Amino acid sequence: MKRRELLKRLREAAEQRGMALEFVRSGGRHDIYRVGDYRFPVGRHADIPELTALKTIKEVENL
Repeated sequence: MKRRELLKRLREAAEQRGMALEFVRSGGRHDIYRVGDYRFPVGRHADIPELTALKTIKEVENL
């Protein structure tokens, strides 16, 4: 999945729960984002592995 698509889907999932996707900081090869109290890394690669992307989206949807 493309990084832009992943961030779009995460933003939509957060908004459905009345929260916002917030950028926290940059790491070595990943950026750290937050939805509520849940923090997670998102790689700064153009393509994110599909299973990783889907797991991250599912975690945000289950908040």
